[in-house]
Amino acid sequence: MDDKFDCIIVGGGIAGLSAAMTLARRGLKFLLVERGEFSGAKNVSGGVLWGTRLNDLVPDYWEQDAAFERFVSHRRLTFLDGTSAFSLDFKSAHFNEKPYSGLIVLRSKFDAWLASKVEEAITESPHPDDSLIATNILVEDILLKDGKVTGIRAGGEEFHAHSVILAEGVNNLLTRKIGMQTAYVPGDHMATGVKEVIRFDRKVLEDRFQLSGDAGFTNEFIGFASGGVEGGGFLYTNQDSLSLGLVLNMKSMRENLGDSKKIYDVLSDFKSHPMLQDLLKGGEVVEYSAHVVSTGDMRVMPKRLAGDGVLIAGEAANLLLNSGKAIQGMDYAMESGILAAETVAEAKEAGDFSVKTLNEYRLKLDASYIMKDMRRFQGAVNFLHSKEMFTTVPDVVNDFGRRFFTVTNAPTDKTPTMLMNAVNAHSNLWTMLKLAVKGGRSL
Repeated sequence: MDDKFDCIIVGGGIAGLSAAMTLARRGLKFLLVERGEFSGAKNVSGGVLWGTRLNDLVPDYWEQDAAFERFVSHRRLTFLDGTSAFSLDFKSAHFNEKPYSGLIVLRSKFDAWLASKVEEAITESPHPDDSLIATNILVEDILLKDGKVTGIRAGGEEFHAHSVILAEGVNNLLTRKIGMQTAYVPGDHMATGVKEVIRFDRKVLEDRFQLSGDAGFTNEFIGFASGGVEGGGFLYTNQDSLSLGLVLNMKSMRENLGDSKKIYDVLSDFKSHPMLQDLLKGGEVVEYSAHVVSTGDMRVMPKRLAGDGVLIAGEAANLLLNSGKAIQGMDYAMESGILAAETVAEAKEAGDFSVKTLNEYRLKLDASYIMKDMRRFQGAVNFLHSKEMFTTVPDVVNDFGRRFFTVTNAPTDKTPTMLMNAVNAHSNLWTMLKLAVKGGRSL
């Protein structure tokens, strides 16, 4: 009798839990190892889980006390300069349809809830006594035999399996250790996300953002480059709080901030913007956090996503994309975790966990929306991180807004004249035309 696990999953985030749920449903024996006291204990991020894939893992989740904060019913994209804000605003009844297309979550709560659903799936699986989630355990090393991954070492003990799914997050030390990720990733391909959770009275929050029930609001920000640092901002409404923060390029911070300014100073500058001051009035900061994120540049992805006995999923594979209309990472983690687990199940049926069989995972990813979108929007990733997008473009857009929406007791220019005057005040027509063509091709 084979006493090995069919699979060991390293990491109890969305990718790892999605893989575990899939394995439980497919009747495989697995061990999920999480270094936190519970799934979500070490996760400080919060944002939007896009898409409807959660309904495949937990059907009718909205009827099962799902730990999401709100569903997205109202979206806004805002261009900021130093004093003004110009927004594209969209609200639609179609966002209210179930399953919801976007869920605002706080990961510490959401991951713990999803882990409880995995526990239920284990109980209902053919191996309720042989599969488990083990928390508060740090994986120290990956076991290798003749180049094949055969398990993990944790707490001074060895645990063996036919396969291992690495869902360890963006600080993918184990992925690097076995040579599937370069040892050093340049700072211009990585960013730091800094976030505050700001609490409000629920009625105040709902009145301020015109929300009812579990409906929620999301706002992405382009511009307002404090100290010349490249980055963007976000605001998401939770049940009785806001998640507010910035994603700032590491290389840009190093080059522009120096020793005179820290990342929380940039966040303070962001919060002091006139638009944000109005939205944040009366709130109480109850949490501050910062963590590393990928910028979505495919050049930082691991060289291989599958090897003999091993697969890499979620942020460990640097699966993230900011295409300008949304920051996608959690949905990529969920999808990749499911695809990795499906590949393991197929390998179990074939009795072959070699790279030849497990490479099917990469083929599944390539056929999925994840890699199709990451390839399709690489131009958008580079475009959104160009200097003009956080300096010139917001300046021109807001200058035009001031001219267009200001009414005085004087002759008013025609709209094309206003636009040309705004362009000439901050750039020139040729530069803006080139930028428009580049943006059109990228987005």
